[in-house]
Amino acid sequence: MFEDWMQRYEYMIDLGKSLPLIDESHKIEENLIKGCQSKVWLNAELNDDKVVFTADSDAIITKGIVAILIRSFTNQKPQAIIDADTHFIDEIGLKEHLSPTRANGLLSMVKQIKMYALAYQAKLN
Repeated sequence: MFEDWMQRYEYMIDLGKSLPLIDESHKIEENLIKGCQSKVWLNAELNDDKVVFTADSDAIITKGIVAILIRSFTNQKPQAIIDADTHFIDEIGLKEHLSPTRANGLLSMVKQIKMYALAYQAKLN
């Protein structure tokens, strides 16, 4: 879809701008993603047996990264999130075009999304 990585970064920034913002009351220490260079807040709620994520970040690229993840995982059943193959991250080449600290943050975001799904799946059982 894009010819070079500058276009992909611009698209990620646009995705970040369109991200439904997390409610200010959820911008708390417990919702901060550990391992991210920037501040990233991720909140999850169970709505009709599906997990709905909201997020925000203080960095525009990171906000775009979390927007991609939220688009991929929100409104999914917890078990679908747990079972989801995150190989698409490698396929689009995202990790290889991020700094090591941002790539680590991306993995931390995916890990936290899956942890929320595990917690909600346990509640449903």
